[in-house]
Amino acid sequence: HKINPKSFLSNFWGSLQKLILFLFTLLLGSCATLSHYQGIGRIRRYTLHDKRLPREFDSTTIAFVTDTHYPSKFTRKRLKNTVRAIGDLSPHLLLLGGDYVTSLAHAEELFAALGNSPTHYGRYAVLGNHDRAIADTLSNIMQRNGITMLADQSDTLRNNGAEIYICGIEEYNATNNHEWVQQHADSAFTIVVVHTPDYAQNTSIENVSAVFSGHTHGGQVTLLGLYAPVTHSRYGKRFLSGLNHTDNGTPVITSNGLGTSRKKIRFYAPSDIIFVTLRKE
Repeated sequence: HKINPKSFLSNFWGSLQKLILFLFTLLLGSCATLSHYQGIGRIRRYTLHDKRLPREFDSTTIAFVTDTHYPSKFTRKRLKNTVRAIGDLSPHLLLLGGDYVTSLAHAEELFAALGNSPTHYGRYAVLGNHDRAIADTLSNIMQRNGITMLADQSDTLRNNGAEIYICGIEEYNATNNHEWVQQHADSAFTIVVVHTPDYAQNTSIENVSAVFSGHTHGGQVTLLGLYAPVTHSRYGKRFLSGLNHTDNGTPVITSNGLGTSRKKIRFYAPSDIIFVTLRKE
């Protein structure tokens, strides 16, 4: 059969248009902002029910921000929008999960902004793997800006005689002993903040009420969210993003973070702020 050049070109052009539209849709979907704050992909909301939560802390809210890698893709404008988002959420507690800056020169600006976030119970932070070399300086800057760094330490939140614990883990310290975390978890509602979600599965700690983590960036670049070439976790996709559970049932909430490392790109791994409401079961 003879090929009609006009028909062939028409079919080819139609197929090409469909392909371009499909690729554009993929790109748009990967960059879409699902929140009202430009540059923040989404606010992910969870409710955690626990019978050990004291009634005095029922409906307590927590905002969790991690992996800013400021400025990277997390620009000054996005920092301002993050502070605005936290202010609008009005959390009782702000937790910070590590990997804060691309260079120490940006630390003061970052923590001055986050330290202005109004909270009832305060602002607590842990270190990430990118923070090791500048840990002492970061701690001092945080302290000046009203942020408490917990490096294998805990603090007690109190409300009308009731108590819950916040434990911050310095996971890369090979000599640390986390029996103190277990002691807290055995006696009261206990939250653990740690940069890497693998910690929760790697340790034998039980009865922890919730673990907040980051580090994975949700893969940063994924195939429609179904496959991530790089997960930064020995457990692959298991704790890559969102709410998951360890073998012993501990809830682990992993944020995709706000910034980027290595390359200033995200694809089907939108940046996020985590917002959690605690409820008495």
